Amino acid sequence: MTSFRRLVTSGSPLEPEIGFSRAVRIGPYVSVAGTAPIADGGGTAGPGDVYAQSVRCLDIAEQALREAGATLADVIRTRVMLVDIARWPEAARAHGERFSQIRPACTFVEVSRFIDPEWLVEFEVDAVVATTDPRDSVAHAGP
Repeated sequence: MTSFRRLVTSGSPLEPEIGFSRAVRIGPYVSVAGTAPIADGGGTAGPGDVYAQSVRCLDIAEQALREAGATLADVIRTRVMLVDIARWPEAARAHGERFSQIRPACTFVEVSRFIDPEWLVEFEVDAVVATTDPRDSVAHAGP
């Protein structure tokens, strides 16, 4: 059996150029790509503010999840990438506001930089959606 593949776009002109999607759903699995703090209309949301940027990243990721048929409650793993790991509590505050009851596996890492030097943080999100839609079944090999 083949799984249905759903691509979620943000409309960024970089998606076809780079060859990526904001999110991809195959069967019950949803992966949201590294999500930067892009402001509505372009530019960077919350310049200099890790918490504000984290909130924006999570807003974008949550919208992508919804478009893929998932919710925050379906999230099983998050990755938080920061250019200054000493500022992790600011990103953790935003993360905790969304996930304190869901409690996905979570990793914080420091990176040297992002594409835009104003970005201080990016988030990745993975989810598994409980579903009975046969298009969302995944074929498994083996016993």
